[in-house]
Formats: sequence, C-alpha cells, structure tokens
Amino acid sequence: MELLERDGIRLIKVERPEEVIPFRAGFVGAYQTIFRGPPYHEMFSPSEAEGVLTRILQTPGHLTLLAVRGRTKVVGFGCGVPLASRPDVYRDMHGLLPLQHTFYLAELGILPRFRGRGIGRLLVEKRLELVDPQVFTHVVLRTSARNDLAYQLYEKMEFEDMGVYQEVASRRVNGSVRTDRRLFLSRVLHPAAQEE
Repeated sequence: MELLERDGIRLIKVERPEEVIPFRAGFVGAYQTIFRGPPYHEMFSPSEAEGVLTRILQTPGHLTLLAVRGRTKVVGFGCGVPLASRPDVYRDMHGLLPLQHTFYLAELGILPRFRGRGIGRLLVEKRLELVDPQVFTHVVLRTSARNDLAYQLYEKMEFEDMGVYQEVASRRVNGSVRTDRRLFLSRVLHPAAQEE
C-alpha cells in the first residue's frame, strides 16, 4: 500500500510477504550496502539479508515500510515489531518498560546517496503514526553507541537515552567477528494520553 510520494520517492507499507516480491532484491541490496558502511561495517550475505526481511514479515503485528525510487529500487526501509517478539531485546528491557505495550523499531536504513533528504525521519515518523495506540504506549530502538547522525535524529524526535547498552556480535566486512555496543533509546508514544 502506497502511503505517500515525495521528490520521486514512494513510501510503501508492506503487510503480506507476497507484497514484497517486487522489492525483495532491492531490499537485499540496500540492506547489504547500508550495513557495510559506517558505523557498523557489517557483512551480510544475500540470504542473511533476505532472512531479516522474511522474519519481520512473518511476525504478527509488524510494520514494514520501504522507500522506493522508480518501480522497485529500494533506497531505504524502516521495520518494527512488537517487543515481545524479540527475546534478545525483551530480556534487556525487563523492569524498564511496559514490555507487552512496547513496540520495537527494529531496522532503519537509507542508502548513502539518499541520506540528508529527510527519508530516515519520514520512516521513523510514519512508523510512529502507524503503531497501534490501543496496544502500545512506548517504542524502543537501539542504535550505535557512538553519537552519530542517527542518534541525533532520534534525539530531535524526543527519544530518550535509557543508559542501557547491548553488545551485538557481527561479521565484519573484513571477515572477522566482533561485538558492537548498541544503545537503547525509548519514547512514550502518546504523552498527552498518559497525562489525562
């Protein structure tokens, strides 16, 4: 389902696995390119990148948005799932957030040459708008522990540093396996509703 078009980039919401078929190769290529670069320098095979997309699309309650140029070129993506579906993150949030009422913004990426156009912000905003307010009161995400552009974007969007870190092991572009420190940020979805 197309949500909007801006400057030749269409924002598409993918609800069912069959809807992603025209964009699958574009997602895989974008995922590999984005995470190969800074700050992550991670290496993903095509099947690993495709596996990320497949797992998200098979998760009940997922939100999967693609930023597409032309017919099928994926230039960015933003995905999210209920926190309860991610045991690796769920356990680290125990006692910090209302776990059953927290949505996890799992993936966000923009191809380097399309950065600086507001696509990342738009993908975050649209996911926040689409999270079911009847179920979820909070969102959480993790980002590089370095104070980079992504961190600055989230800070401007009223996400708060939780002071909680997670070490994530990954295969680097040079073939080595190392851990990366990721920082959790959270946000109350509807602050006005909580004040009533």
